[in-house]
Amino acid sequence: MTDLQHRFILGTRVDATSYADASARILQWARASESRYVCACNVHMVMEAHDVEDIQRVVNAADLVTPDGMPLVWALRRLGLKDQTRVYGPDLTLTVCQAAAEAGIPVGLYGGTQEILDALQKSYRARFPRLEIGYAYSPPFRPLTRDEDEAVVQAINASGTRILFVGLGCPKQEQWVAGHRNRIQAVMLAVGAAFDFHSGRVRQAPRWMQRFGLEWLFRLFMDPRRLWRRYFKNNPRFLWLVTRQLLGGIDNRRVGAN
Repeated sequence: MTDLQHRFILGTRVDATSYADASARILQWARASESRYVCACNVHMVMEAHDVEDIQRVVNAADLVTPDGMPLVWALRRLGLKDQTRVYGPDLTLTVCQAAAEAGIPVGLYGGTQEILDALQKSYRARFPRLEIGYAYSPPFRPLTRDEDEAVVQAINASGTRILFVGLGCPKQEQWVAGHRNRIQAVMLAVGAAFDFHSGRVRQAPRWMQRFGLEWLFRLFMDPRRLWRRYFKNNPRFLWLVTRQLLGGIDNRRVGAN
């Protein structure tokens, strides 16, 4: 496949991909049992990466970074990618599941509670009857020991999983997939809230709110106690800093870029 165009938003690389392109790349890597990782990048991730260079380095070293949020899509269009569309992590997950089911490629799930994983597997098997889910694991809410982590790696590889969806929350999931590249022989997708949405634990914003970049407002209304700090800290700063970048008023750092 040809190399993708990309742009740096506040120093974080975002690729000019689409659902069809991203899915084709992921399946090609999966068929070859390549160890790769994919990040779905939104405002929260860009700001985490802006504040912590190690996180920015992880994202910029990914094999694919999709524009998960509409503000990033708008920024990419202003940076010259006029036809860019959103490639939203939860929707990309469904697209990849459909393609994996048709191709007979086993997938795995890592993250969430056992209750969420049980509901998620039930949901995916109902949507995609031919989908093979070869692995599912709910890790403890603490760092794994070295032996535990090695056991996880061996179990995933032994399961035949070729596409692993990882739902640990940002930035933990991005750090996890980066730390397991070249150890897990699968394409690892850091898919954020997809586990919560697809299991039915959390409601998704209406499509019209997503199109207008208002998903954050819906999620804030649904879970204000957990999310108010994130949105009120990150959103105004993102708007200010991206405006300055577009006007040429700040340097665009490129930490750990490919």
